[in-house]
Amino acid sequence: MTFYFHLFIFVITLGVVLLFLCQFSQFNGQNNLHRLQFSHSATLLQIACDRLTKQENSFIWVNSLTMPLKRMKCMEAYVIQNHYITAPLSTEEADFPLAYIIVLHKEFDTFERLFRAIYMPQNIYCIHVDEKTSADYLQAVDDFVNCFPNAFLASKMEPVVYAGISRLQADMNCMKDLLKSEVQWKYVINTCGQDFPLKTNKEIVQHLKKFNGKNITPGVLPPNHAIPRTKYVHREDIVHSYVLRTNILKPPPPHNITIYFGSAYVALTREFTKFILQDQRALDLLTWSKDTYSPDEHYWVTLNRIPGMCIVIV
Repeated sequence: MTFYFHLFIFVITLGVVLLFLCQFSQFNGQNNLHRLQFSHSATLLQIACDRLTKQENSFIWVNSLTMPLKRMKCMEAYVIQNHYITAPLSTEEADFPLAYIIVLHKEFDTFERLFRAIYMPQNIYCIHVDEKTSADYLQAVDDFVNCFPNAFLASKMEPVVYAGISRLQADMNCMKDLLKSEVQWKYVINTCGQDFPLKTNKEIVQHLKKFNGKNITPGVLPPNHAIPRTKYVHREDIVHSYVLRTNILKPPPPHNITIYFGSAYVALTREFTKFILQDQRALDLLTWSKDTYSPDEHYWVTLNRIPGMCIVIV
């Protein structure tokens, strides 16, 4: 009996508090939310208040990060409402900024969640949108990115084909842009729009610092099933988004470079990124890789295995 009595008191108290908040929200709503022209016209509290006054179920499932694919003007309220971090959380993180590449082609909401999860004001973010996506999607991403001074769209977009050279080129385009940034980032991490971090920014920073300026590019000598990827010429079919293997044999890699295979997703130092974009061996290997299958799975790791490079296998 005592349990149900306490439960009754709790429900009554919650109702009184909610009604008070509703009145307060209505009083402040016109002055604050309207003044900020907040794109999400109703907050969770306002929705709950409306349902309560209409005697409807106030238990609501709402995605507070959902934003329709339409043109919107970003306001400070969006950042506040979604609890974005607006200042470095530690000196260690402030002194170790990161660069991120995000390659997108679908699922705006998923990208939005990813971005919020990895966002820090000291970092820098390059967003590459598949050139084949709709104008509405590109506009939505562009409007979203404009909310953040340390995020931008890649200066050159590629019509990305999975396992084609265009996927690697998308990362390369962002790397060029990131090196032009005033942010002196320590590592660049490439991601796709369907990724999600398992660590906080601080944990990522502390993990990277353990490698003392070495790259994280895991890989091995090519297993048998992967040998045809660089043995035969491959062609990108942009229309059907497909990579076709031919029976044409490729010449050996330039500069007697030994090909390795590994992960397409890596963490590379700023110095190594400059090497990739400037060294003749790297440039020649990129040209040679343009008609291979999934070149991003051999390009990073192969360059990192060149004598004199910093190698890390994880």
